[in-house]
Amino acid sequence: MQNFTYHTPTKLIFGKDVIEKLPETLKPLGHKILLTYGGGSIKKNGLYDRVRDLLRDFEVYELSGIAPNPKYNPSVLDGVRICKEQGIEAILAVGGGSVLDCSKAIAAGALYDGEPWDLISYRVKARAALPIVDIMTLSATGSEYDPGGVISRTETNDKIGYMDDLLYPVASFLDPTYTFTVSKKQTAAGTADAINHVMEQYFCADANLLSDGMCEAAVKSLMHNVRIALENPNDYDARAQIMVTCALACNGILSLGNSGSGWPCHGIEHALSGYYDITHGEGLAIITPRWMKHILNDRTLPRFVKFGVGVFGIDETLPAYEIAEKTIDATYRFFESIGIPMHLREVGIDDARLSEMAHHIATLEGLDTAYAPLTEADILSILEASL
Repeated sequence: MQNFTYHTPTKLIFGKDVIEKLPETLKPLGHKILLTYGGGSIKKNGLYDRVRDLLRDFEVYELSGIAPNPKYNPSVLDGVRICKEQGIEAILAVGGGSVLDCSKAIAAGALYDGEPWDLISYRVKARAALPIVDIMTLSATGSEYDPGGVISRTETNDKIGYMDDLLYPVASFLDPTYTFTVSKKQTAAGTADAINHVMEQYFCADANLLSDGMCEAAVKSLMHNVRIALENPNDYDARAQIMVTCALACNGILSLGNSGSGWPCHGIEHALSGYYDITHGEGLAIITPRWMKHILNDRTLPRFVKFGVGVFGIDETLPAYEIAEKTIDATYRFFESIGIPMHLREVGIDDARLSEMAHHIATLEGLDTAYAPLTEADILSILEASL
């Protein structure tokens, strides 16, 4: 079991109508608030009006239009500019993980005198960041309970995972009713994202029974409850279990004591959505079973067997490689069964730039040191198998 330091300062405020606690949560943080959100769904479902009413005693500025795969330009830069010009004291992010990821980059950039990309690209370590509170409307990324986010820079096709302990939200409001109106596509993709978060931690060289059990339970919970939510979007218990599991899936608690994995599927998918702006969870679902098949060998075999028996209930008396193959197939079939397109061509990606992306990934993502090391040729092979 590996050494670890674990600390999560974020307060999770979970349940129906917990948003009523918003003013008392924000008040200690400041009076001038930057409200960040996406394409306007919070206006359609009434959440925007409720938030603005709760913020009636605050001075509120807005940054809207934050897109999936949030963009450095314009969203991060616009947010930083507003914060500096208006003397913003805290950020309230309302939406999904993309809105919160963008808000985290803004929070650090607002208190930095240089180019914010210096921080996102790790050229400079942030010394301070504005406090962040969020109200989640989509279960997926786990950004509500971790210190990181992912930012895309369109002009260079870069999509970078940016992490800093300064960026833990102060508090995250998790009301499952706000996810009732999430589309089937985004419900499925968000769940796929969270499942892959767990799998990235599970497939490692050094694991332990506690982390294995938590990871297996998390994947089973997500797989079980997403089927219910897709059938009945207003099922509170299913939405609630998905929401809590997504928050825990990327927080680090599921892999305490484990060795690192390198998060190879995320490393590969970042290029897919960086180049083509596809839905992150769908890209992960496409890549994951192809990655599994590519790395299966005598060394990795025991993790496949453990995962297949623990998650899918595959007969443990079968030959090990048969269990592994059944595990890969079951993973593929699950993603397919919840309506996710399982080929790159289905999401608008052909073979024209695969070699370019493979080189980009191999150069920037450091997957040659992952749990199952990947060369540029390996990455290209996985991409080709995903077409």
